[in-house]
Amino acid sequence: MIAIKGGRLETVTHGAIANGTVLVGDDGKIAAVGTEVDIPIGATVIDASGQYVFPGFIDSHSHIGVFSDGEGRGSADGNELTDPVTPGVRVIDAFNTADVALRDAIQGGITAAWVTPGSGNVIGGQGSTVRLWGQNIDDMVLKSPSGMKSAMGENPKRVYGDKQKMPSTRLGVARVMRQAFYDAQDYRRQLEKDPEHKRNVDLDALVMVLNRQIPFRTHAHTADDILTALRIGREFGVDHIIEHGTEAYKVVDELLRYNIPVSCGPALVARVKVEVRGRSFKTPGILAKNGVKVSIITDHPVVPEQYLVVSAALAVREGMEEQDAIRALTQTPADLCGVGDRLGSIDPGKDGDIVIWNGHPFEYRSKVAKTIICGQVVYNADK
Repeated sequence: MIAIKGGRLETVTHGAIANGTVLVGDDGKIAAVGTEVDIPIGATVIDASGQYVFPGFIDSHSHIGVFSDGEGRGSADGNELTDPVTPGVRVIDAFNTADVALRDAIQGGITAAWVTPGSGNVIGGQGSTVRLWGQNIDDMVLKSPSGMKSAMGENPKRVYGDKQKMPSTRLGVARVMRQAFYDAQDYRRQLEKDPEHKRNVDLDALVMVLNRQIPFRTHAHTADDILTALRIGREFGVDHIIEHGTEAYKVVDELLRYNIPVSCGPALVARVKVEVRGRSFKTPGILAKNGVKVSIITDHPVVPEQYLVVSAALAVREGMEEQDAIRALTQTPADLCGVGDRLGSIDPGKDGDIVIWNGHPFEYRSKVAKTIICGQVVYNADK
């Protein structure tokens, strides 16, 4: 059991608490939060006086562990580019727990992420919500699968256009996506009639999307691609999340009408292709002010994982309300990743994933002093 006392607690759900205490039990769960918490005899006490205590940050769109840092093409396992429709692949089957970026994440205050296949395919496979600390991916998994990756626009067009096969246009991307869902609908009907019907790993995965067991998470930068994605999503009645949303500010009314959240970013990048020409740190603030549920992402390794907090700070500089930015790193990504009941705030009953900062995380001089996962100190800047 540990007690973190004396710091300024950012609970997310119940505001900030000055000179507060967080008690994490032996089960790794938060037991108590407040200014009058009784600390049991024998508890390990961490003095956070003069420091900031936040829930662990969560990146709701990362390729950490499947595009390993410093290992080149040999560890680039995020895109199965042999077919434009590969919903049966699972990111956890390629996750490299020795990726050095995991250490960077923990030192940067990021304790969990939605790890997803890449965007080379129209339907790229199953992403999982994982803790970014551990040696066995099965022990690190928080929820798997927790979303089906799909992609509109330039990436699948380029990959399969170069191979002289469909899709080579946006017309083709939409057609391939629709046909995949039609096939899954037919397969589901067959299973309902005959439970012993021959199983298909790809169609089984798409049936999870049709049954709304996991959300359909679509890479879409431009306004036209976002609208096409939403149109197809409505046709098949799926739960939907837009990934990236570079031009999401242009279609705010549509996002609000259908209650579609956005995993927004990355903006800390060059304009490397036409689709991101409009990238801006103003976008998450515009979405939040208009009531769109928004998280901020790195798309690691596009932006290194540890710079998630930098991206949020720059969004604040460009007009995002500070509390909206904090929620975009904590409770909102937890909700989008299917673990909002366990992570995202400092509340009794939630997992004891807590980060102590020596200053406010949006202040450029601030560093992580300690990272705590399930009540265990996994990083200590003093050691």
